[in-house]
Amino acid sequence: MTKPEIVTFGCRLNAFESEVIRGHAEAAGLDDAIIINTCAVTSEAERQARQTIRKLHRENPESRIIVTGCAAQVNGDAFAGMDEVDIVLGNEEKLSADSYLDLPAEGGVLVSDIMQASETSGHLIKGFDARTRAFVQIQQGCDHRCTFCIIPFGRGNSRSVPMGFLANQMSELVDAGYNEFVLTGVDISSYGGDLPGQPSLGELCRRLLNSVSGLERLRLSSLDPAVVDEDLIRLIEEDERLMPHLHLSVQAGSNMILKRMKRRHDRRDVIELCDRLRTARGDLVFGADIITGFPTETEEMFSDTLELVGEAGLTYLHVFPYSPRPGTPAAKMPQMTDQVRRERAKRLRERGEQAKSVYFDTLIGSTARMLSEADNRGYTDHYAPVQLETPITPGSVLPVKITGRTGAGLTAELVA
Repeated sequence: MTKPEIVTFGCRLNAFESEVIRGHAEAAGLDDAIIINTCAVTSEAERQARQTIRKLHRENPESRIIVTGCAAQVNGDAFAGMDEVDIVLGNEEKLSADSYLDLPAEGGVLVSDIMQASETSGHLIKGFDARTRAFVQIQQGCDHRCTFCIIPFGRGNSRSVPMGFLANQMSELVDAGYNEFVLTGVDISSYGGDLPGQPSLGELCRRLLNSVSGLERLRLSSLDPAVVDEDLIRLIEEDERLMPHLHLSVQAGSNMILKRMKRRHDRRDVIELCDRLRTARGDLVFGADIITGFPTETEEMFSDTLELVGEAGLTYLHVFPYSPRPGTPAAKMPQMTDQVRRERAKRLRERGEQAKSVYFDTLIGSTARMLSEADNRGYTDHYAPVQLETPITPGSVLPVKITGRTGAGLTAELVA
């Protein structure tokens, strides 16, 4: 190999950090290295990482394998115990250029106490490998302790990147040709709480849209329904450059399950938030993360979650069967069987597909703007997947007319 290979699991924040890793590894001359940036959100994510590590070692027996990311942070010794792994880097270490310049030849585990991290340095990157939209890290870590979640122990407490740095980073990426940006982090709704003046997420978005020349499209990654600030709501109403698709960290539709998850919202909060945001901007569509089969979840409690899809008007569902993570309070609660978790996930996904199908049908015959990707595909402002027959250049924003359905997406033609 002539350049280090980066394999990324998990969230958009990991995608951003993989580009930081790529730059550091290339500068350090690690041409023969394979770096796996892992995810720890579920046991399945960790299992997939192990499987990939073994496969990559079989295919590239002479390459050094470096494992990093959240799974490496919370379970570093286990990865170091794999014969295929040479080095394990923690989440702080993976973002430091020095880590790659001075890797121990004999291997080892370089993982510091993430809870001691008190700030997040910005990282200037020039682009994203094989991606048409740019992910920009605005925040790191989480101050909350949901009973099912291991991520705070992989990421540490909440730390925000200063607004001025973010504006400069995005200006450079606009100059590099990126037309769409996704603000990402572990808990972006908490942005600014640790900065002077405590600017809100809405204030950050407004400043970026006002100060970054050429910024056409801005998206937000997952929002906490308990914290959507007033300035963000006003901005959603006022500025069409903020894309009309919001993804909410809902997790459940049962108040009892939400309480046992130690979430800070209830089902009424989700419904009222979606109603209020639609009042601000009538064409908004919503996605949601939802867990099925959480410990103690009865059929009645699960029915509350099924009904929430329609009551809140959720269109894009990310459904996760509950996965117990050692070290979390939920792992000690009375567990549902794997069969129940999977069966409820299947039913919820079917409900989500119904909601998405109804929404897609309303788009046929309408016009939209689409950010083009590879293979003549792309996504509209509302994050509806579109397939064109006409060859297009990835990374362009194009006017299209929606002509029909295909599989899980839409077909469209270019508008002259």
